[in-house]
Amino acid sequence: MVDDKGKNMKCLTFFLMLPETVKNRSKKSSKKGNSSSSSSSKLPPVCYEIITLKTKKKKKMAADIFPRKKPANPNTTAVQQYHQQNLNNNNTIPAPNWQGLYPTIRERNAVMFNNDLMADVHFVVGPPGGTQRLPGHKYVLAVGSSVFHAMFYGELAEDKDEIRIPDVEPAAFLAMLKYIYCDEIDLAADTVLATLYAAKKYIVPHLARACVNFLETSLSAKNACVLLSQSCLFEEPDLTQRCWEVIDAQAELALKSEGFCDIDFQTLESILRRETLNAKEIVVFEAALNWAEVECQRQDLPVSIENKRKVLGKALYLIRIPTMALDDFANGAAQSGVLTLNETNDIFLWYTAAKKPELEFVSNARKGLVPQRCHRFQSCAYRSNQWRYRGRCDSIQFAVDKRVFIAGFGLYGSSCGSAEYSAKIELKRQGVILGQNLSKYFSDGSSNTFPVWFEYPVQIEPDTFYTASVILDGNELSYFGQEGMTEVQCGKVTVQFQCSSDSTNGTGVQGGQIPELIFYA
Repeated sequence: MVDDKGKNMKCLTFFLMLPETVKNRSKKSSKKGNSSSSSSSKLPPVCYEIITLKTKKKKKMAADIFPRKKPANPNTTAVQQYHQQNLNNNNTIPAPNWQGLYPTIRERNAVMFNNDLMADVHFVVGPPGGTQRLPGHKYVLAVGSSVFHAMFYGELAEDKDEIRIPDVEPAAFLAMLKYIYCDEIDLAADTVLATLYAAKKYIVPHLARACVNFLETSLSAKNACVLLSQSCLFEEPDLTQRCWEVIDAQAELALKSEGFCDIDFQTLESILRRETLNAKEIVVFEAALNWAEVECQRQDLPVSIENKRKVLGKALYLIRIPTMALDDFANGAAQSGVLTLNETNDIFLWYTAAKKPELEFVSNARKGLVPQRCHRFQSCAYRSNQWRYRGRCDSIQFAVDKRVFIAGFGLYGSSCGSAEYSAKIELKRQGVILGQNLSKYFSDGSSNTFPVWFEYPVQIEPDTFYTASVILDGNELSYFGQEGMTEVQCGKVTVQFQCSSDSTNGTGVQGGQIPELIFYA
């Protein structure tokens, strides 16, 4: 008997059959041969020795048990990578007493991942021509998913040895199984959307949340439109909001991306309706035509002007053509062939006539986004021998606590009357150039700041230092900032500043140039 007090002890208990007893029992059994059950019950009882070992071993977490593996060969597919990871498990018979090799239930469950040993169900996953047969264990799956529980143990459960799942990619299904069996989340950029679909379908909420977090951190102008479409499909409002933030601020980049042509018609309409879209209307028009060309191909229609207009339908009138610059309209939309002759004439009259015709197109310009300015100096000054440039770099490092989009810098001008400056602005992260531009601006001799813009807003992630730099060429005597602040609260965004080793002209936290960061948030 084990004392009740032992219940509160951290211990390992082993039940060992004594060798001598086993030997004696074996001999007696062989002598009697085919004896009755009553006679066999008279055999000496088997003795067990109870050994209790105290242990102070800490409970392992998933991260301790399942360290991340090194990246696989980039030339292999995601499915091949998963097969490689489970090569030692899949379709193999573990060594005798393999259970004793793994101290925790998580490790023992992990052995069963993608393993035919004791598998009581198989899944044929993937579309026809690209299927993969994967083993499963009903109990483990039912513990990890309410859908699997209903499938195997519910009132309408069907006793099938093989289940076909044509709408889920094999790599995504394996990623979900890996989470259920191993308590490990292993996501990849090329399969995360498919994994999110699988997690939603089988109601595995924590994996779905991890997929959404992965998508949010990898969100950019290149994939924002596609992710917007998917986030609406998966009913993920937080991800949808993040997508809109990127699309609004970096609209021209998003509209020119290849992913924009892959969105569905409903998403296209929602983007064209967007009031805060920060883009020229000619860019919106050209993006819509690019989408229409790809849509013709999807519908197996000849790519023609007539079919482009056909697939656009009423979405064409969501493009605010009357708000284009006259040159953009005359050289672009008017000559595209998509507009009818009457529409072209009416829009020309809209530009020039006092009595404007009625148009089906939206004629109010988009509001776009209002840029915010973070001013880091409490005062500015000028002296007879400062500030001089001589082709040197003024630089400062900054970090934010929320994702923002840097549109440009506010710079000082001449302290000796009006002057024109040439400015090369640059934005870097860990030495990698994220954005740069060479432009000119006119200074009126006041102590005001003057905006200099990047070609496209640059996405800035939180809690990482970036380097803002400028090289100015013009009147050497300029205003400069004083009483610099290491931290500035600008609306809901907190900006921190620190000195940059790239600065070779005296700019630092306390004083110098680059007085303002201009951004969208």
